[in-house]
Amino acid sequence: MIRLLGSGLISPPAMRLDGPSCYIRPPLPRDWREWAELRDESRAFLTPWEPTWPADALTRSAFGRRLRRQAQEWRDDEGYSFLIFDRRTDAMVGGLGLTNIRRGVAQMGTLGYWVGQRYARRGFVSGGARLVLDFSFGQLGLHRVEAACLPTNAPSRGVLEKVGFTHEGYARGYLRIDGTWRDHVLYAVLHEEWRG
Repeated sequence: MIRLLGSGLISPPAMRLDGPSCYIRPPLPRDWREWAELRDESRAFLTPWEPTWPADALTRSAFGRRLRRQAQEWRDDEGYSFLIFDRRTDAMVGGLGLTNIRRGVAQMGTLGYWVGQRYARRGFVSGGARLVLDFSFGQLGLHRVEAACLPTNAPSRGVLEKVGFTHEGYARGYLRIDGTWRDHVLYAVLHEEWRG
């Protein structure tokens, strides 16, 4: 199990998790430009599925704040953020986050993800999700990972089902997406169900 608690951690540890088609690693300051360009060119593709973007969402300073918050989440064992890269080209293709870590009797977290439009439906998100699940059930020792998506987001539902999540229910007004409270379908996978 990974132990990141304690003082002194100013950024996530240097790590890389490799899969057949992609690898994931924590974001670094040098990733800003590629991240901002990918998000910007994919804006119309992403915004229907995400919380409203602030006006400065893609600036270097906003990215820096994001990295500091993510480093604090790593340190506090509250969340783990990764970027996804194509193994063949090293191009950034998207990102994943394991957030809302609950310890104690729960031992669970929530998976979220995004992909640049030009890389959609090429297996990168499902490949990255498998790596995050290996990390979740292995190094972090979690028992359960949850995920939610809009009922109309068939590609996202497909990713979750492809990697082994089970549809568990429906949550009304679950998250504020693109400025509106939206219903979501709920999924989860348990440690004992994970096939890797």
